[in-house]
Amino acid sequence: MRKFKDLEIWQLGKKLAIDIYKLTNSMPKEEVYGMTSQMRRAAVSIPSNISEGCSRRSNKEFAHYLEISLGSSFELETQLIITAEIGFLHDGEVQGLIGEINLMQKKINSFVTTVRKL
Repeated sequence: MRKFKDLEIWQLGKKLAIDIYKLTNSMPKEEVYGMTSQMRRAAVSIPSNISEGCSRRSNKEFAHYLEISLGSSFELETQLIITAEIGFLHDGEVQGLIGEINLMQKKINSFVTTVRKL
């Protein structure tokens, strides 16, 4: 069993999820069951799938959960772009988070490649 809390990608994902929760507090209240909820679920899914993958016995399964985490990061990126274009969030806030997401995507992708080679 792997120690997920020691993984940089898990730490980045956890920080991102917390940032998304804080950011979505400023979104319109009528979006609480819409985009706010979707963004929060996608953000929490990133570190959650990393940690769940750490519990798997095979590297193939671990890599699969890392890929799910990567998919959630792209989902969240899309949702941030949409909320900025709708005007729910400020473009500056969104661009900073997208930069963090893009960095995390590269790190997750690189880690998937490493895990698959083991």
